[in-house]
Amino acid sequence: MQELRLLCRDEVQLIAQRTALVNQLRAALREYYPAALEAFDDWTRPHGWHLVLRFPTPGALAAAGKRQWLRFLKQHALNRPETREHRLACFARAAEFCSSNPAVTAAKSRLAATLATMLLALQGQLDEYRRRIGELFDRHPDHDLFGSLPGAGGKLAPRLLAELGADRTRFDTAQSLQCFAGTAPVSFSSGQIHRVKLRRACNKHLRAAVHLWADLSRSACGWAREYYRRHRDRGQSHACALRCLGQRWLKILWTMWQHRTSYDEARRSADQQRFGRAVPLATGGGAK
Repeated sequence: MQELRLLCRDEVQLIAQRTALVNQLRAALREYYPAALEAFDDWTRPHGWHLVLRFPTPGALAAAGKRQWLRFLKQHALNRPETREHRLACFARAAEFCSSNPAVTAAKSRLAATLATMLLALQGQLDEYRRRIGELFDRHPDHDLFGSLPGAGGKLAPRLLAELGADRTRFDTAQSLQCFAGTAPVSFSSGQIHRVKLRRACNKHLRAAVHLWADLSRSACGWAREYYRRHRDRGQSHACALRCLGQRWLKILWTMWQHRTSYDEARRSADQQRFGRAVPLATGGGAK
């Protein structure tokens, strides 16, 4: 459990470093290689980095010709008709939209190639982290419990498990878990003054994981999508609505965790129809 927790936390830090490198790469390309930015939207994926290493300057890309462009797209599984023609058009215009200063092109192309090399090396290590995290998660007795959470998937489920740990006596109520995760607000009252603010003293790693989980659960779970929409209709911000959804999910997770049961959408829907949507989910709805 300790190794899993440390690996998950370190993985998040490495992903943040990858994001920083991607932002630096995009900034460098913006100065001398706009065709590359136009051709690819997602620069967290390796195909853009390989483009920079294969064709480091707009001139090199333009001189390569259509045959090499198609070969590159096929090598990186980018040959879908709906995107291929757009990318080929961007490659064909590469020399038209580039820096007119050779010094800028020479310097920034070297920087871009360096950043792309670093990103490929970092991505290789992230893949190793993911492999080891998957091994530890698969061997854990609570694998099926956390693996059944809608939207958690192979990345967030291990993080949630690692932050909750194995000691079920640690959280005697669902509210104690919510406070630990930072989804429960802090209330202050004095006379006629009553204020509610975000809880700062909490497990930041768990709070981030719950926030991402709540967001992804909207596409995997009907009631979660409806719950989020109702809060948005009340005028709440996206972050506030996700925090409320995460608060509700933690009630379900705590019950599942205490009873060692997996999530059951059929029972969750049956309980909702039986008791109405206002019933607290901590009563056990959603666990089988």
